[in-house]
Amino acid sequence: VQLQASGGGLVQAGGSGRLSCAASGRIVRINDMGWYRQAPGKQREVIATITSGGNTNYADSVKGRFTISKDNAKNTVYLQLNSLKPEDTAIYYCSARIVSNPLYGSTACWGQGTLVTVSS
Repeated sequence: VQLQASGGGLVQAGGSGRLSCAASGRIVRINDMGWYRQAPGKQREVIATITSGGNTNYADSVKGRFTISKDNAKNTVYLQLNSLKPEDTAIYYCSARIVSNPLYGSTACWGQGTLVTVSS
């Protein structure tokens, strides 16, 4: 199983963007999915999560500006980024807990990261 993230790039402050993360491979079920980010010199932090039932949670730093969503048919999670600020500059990672074999429960999988740079 692998996660492939895309959609990063250079954006001006106040602008918008959308990140995508598609899961592929042997997938029986996807449980929680989420987006994390790691800014230069800082630890990775969780910014948005979505449960299998569609419940969402956001870090205070992005609440009201970012929106997480998913397409179950495509095994894809999205992160809509609005009102971007220079402090949003970071490598963004997607993560998902994926069940490949029901006998063994779920495994945490990570995407490769995509860089979002917000210029002032």
